[in-house]
Amino acid sequence: MLVRCKKCNREIVSTSKTQCCGCPNQMVVHDETVSAVDLSQVVLLDSKKNLKKTGLLSNDDLEYQENRRKRKVRKLQFEER
Repeated sequence: MLVRCKKCNREIVSTSKTQCCGCPNQMVVHDETVSAVDLSQVVLLDSKKNLKKTGLLSNDDLEYQENRRKRKVRKLQFEER
């Protein structure tokens, strides 16, 4: 993966070693992760894996949650003595 910091224009190739650009944005690259103070100042130039966002829940899980949300609360009545 190749990453560029827009503030200092430094390009970093990811390796298993942690690398930092050194400017005030503090872009850090380690393996397949990138972090920085302001990620809008970071550009991914070449990435091996697809960055497509996928949902965490499957369709069955979403249907279960929707049915669960529709359940009514059962109120318990206790005898007072």
